[in-house]
Amino acid sequence: MSPSASTPPKGGRITIQDGVLNVPDNPVIPFIEGDGTGRDIWRASERVFDAAVEKAYGGKRKVSWFEVLAGEKAFNATNSWLPEETLAAFRDYLVGIKGPLTTPVGGGIRSLNVALRQQLDLYVCLRPVKWYEGVPSPVKKPGDVDMVIFRENTEDIYAGIEYLSESDDAKKLIGFLQNEMGVKNIRFPDTSGIGIKPISREGTERLVRAAIQYALDNGRKSVTLVHKGNIMKFTEGAFRDWGYAVAARDFRAETISERESWILGNREANADVSVVDNARAVEPGYDLMTEVRQKEVTDEVDQTLKALWDSHGDGKWKSKLLIKDAIADIALQQVLTRAKSFDVIATMNLNGDYLSDALAAQIGGIGIAPGGNINYVTGHAIFEATHGTAPKYADQDKVNPGSVILSGVLMFQYMKWNEAATLIESSLEKTIAQKRVTYDFERLMEGSTKLKTSEFASAMIENM
Repeated sequence: MSPSASTPPKGGRITIQDGVLNVPDNPVIPFIEGDGTGRDIWRASERVFDAAVEKAYGGKRKVSWFEVLAGEKAFNATNSWLPEETLAAFRDYLVGIKGPLTTPVGGGIRSLNVALRQQLDLYVCLRPVKWYEGVPSPVKKPGDVDMVIFRENTEDIYAGIEYLSESDDAKKLIGFLQNEMGVKNIRFPDTSGIGIKPISREGTERLVRAAIQYALDNGRKSVTLVHKGNIMKFTEGAFRDWGYAVAARDFRAETISERESWILGNREANADVSVVDNARAVEPGYDLMTEVRQKEVTDEVDQTLKALWDSHGDGKWKSKLLIKDAIADIALQQVLTRAKSFDVIATMNLNGDYLSDALAAQIGGIGIAPGGNINYVTGHAIFEATHGTAPKYADQDKVNPGSVILSGVLMFQYMKWNEAATLIESSLEKTIAQKRVTYDFERLMEGSTKLKTSEFASAMIENM
């Protein structure tokens, strides 16, 4: 049994020094079991985690689980949806994991998940999306999907700066925009709710820096900056520009932008190509541009060749990490039609929400989609189920525990307990391949055997 929320178990603390986690052999890891189906899911997941750690390390390592409260269980016990003791535990022990939580109705906390991310400044929402053989999928080639989304977690519309239609605050802000800022294009100002979308240089840089470092550490081939900068030029367009700047400034030796690759490739294809002709190849509409814009493009070509030819030319750029960008609506189309073109994706909060759930549908649904919320500077991280609480299935030992289990894989990878992580992931893949699955997959897989939540955990343990 897990210790109570008020009594931390014996064990060591995970610490961080110079950006490197120090993980003892018996780390205390806080967990929130979650609301609704979270109870069933957590019990199954904890068994899988403990079995994997035992098998991987022969008893030399063991997690000391520490239950902390949030959601309905916390409210019933403490009259608080998110007790300060829970936040303190995650602050003190750095790494934790949680099941799904109910969002309170009737004001107060807008979302417990968002509150945890903001309180602990967990600026990266890490969402790997990968298909496992045999999982039912609505697309023809789900195996083409193998992406990792870095979703900015603290800004964008999720900052929660919005005002109710026809409220005094909304009228005051709309009045300021119209009278002080000269805004003319609020179509129906008297009845508009209004929100503010902050995107900062600092928030962008730390998110993109984490995505690039992850891609380099894990042998990935590209990072795509997904944005809607063609419309929101000073927020999402700035995200794109700041992202490219981070790559060029902080990772110059390891990266190449897509435009830089075109410029170098043109020179390699024709050693005598002029700067102007190279510019024409990079920008097909070059001859229709103003002279000022033409000069900007030729300067870009000239400066790129001077700066990068020696280090990246003659094909050397092909081994570098490719940094590129995609408009958000096109990206949502191309992850369906050209999934192999995407590897690591870095994007803002709302785009990341859409993309991660759309991609999860391609690989079997959010029931097996893992997630992590991470601050790579302070070391704080909470890994979590990405689905809801599904209260109508609560305590029925029925639902798929895959999301929490795979979030545990992310957690162990973050802790560098890679042997345990690999054991869990491979046993899940093997169990699904055997067609021993919970009801959500069983009804879509011919010849499969339906297992309860607890039985799926037992099957995974058998397959380790």
